[in-house]
Amino acid sequence: MTGAHAEVHEYEPHIGGSRQYMRDIILGVNDGLVSTFLLISGVVGGGLSATDVLLTGVAGAVAGAISMGIGEYIATKSQEEVFDAELALERHHLQDHREAERDQLREMLAARGLSGEDLETVVDIIDKNDDTMLNMHAALEFGIVDDERRSPYAAAGFSAILFLLGAIPSIIPFVFVDDTTTGLIAAAVLAGIGLFIVGALKTIQTRKNPFISGGENLALGLIGGVLAYLVGRAFDTIIASR
Repeated sequence: MTGAHAEVHEYEPHIGGSRQYMRDIILGVNDGLVSTFLLISGVVGGGLSATDVLLTGVAGAVAGAISMGIGEYIATKSQEEVFDAELALERHHLQDHREAERDQLREMLAARGLSGEDLETVVDIIDKNDDTMLNMHAALEFGIVDDERRSPYAAAGFSAILFLLGAIPSIIPFVFVDDTTTGLIAAAVLAGIGLFIVGALKTIQTRKNPFISGGENLALGLIGGVLAYLVGRAFDTIIASR
């Protein structure tokens, strides 16, 4: 925005190195909160004892963390291998089909607003260096930027550890209480607080309203918990009537 009365915003730094792992961080802790609370709600509704609920919660948390870690490792590693294969092919294209790659670069830059002499000048400058040419094609054609690439180990670690942390609020009440209704209420309160905090905290980076984001996350988790409890009750009723 230009002009004498244009508002000048204070300079804000970008998120930086954690940006590419935000999905793993949010998904890990949120999935731990939601899936464990739903599991606990379902088995409480099904009539299990507090000890059985605790065992189920612990087993579900461990299984979920391992599954999340393995899943993120395989998915991220596969994605990175696809990127490596694409970059290797692009190197061959730049070596054997340079003019075609120049034309492609010209088209991609033109689509982003460059034209005329400026466009040709930029293409010529980029084409002078093989690494620069490769990096531009990687970014514009494949969306690959070195600083944004993900480590399969880091992705797996974030997902697994944060899943376990997210599972704790729903499990911990059953360590101390024998009444499953009391335990479920406590789990709902603790998981609800966790869901609201996660929803609100992510707005530090998304720059959205923290109360709306936190409330949305809380509402979705609690709705899921109610549905899981009702399924458990229905199952218990059906089994008891047999």
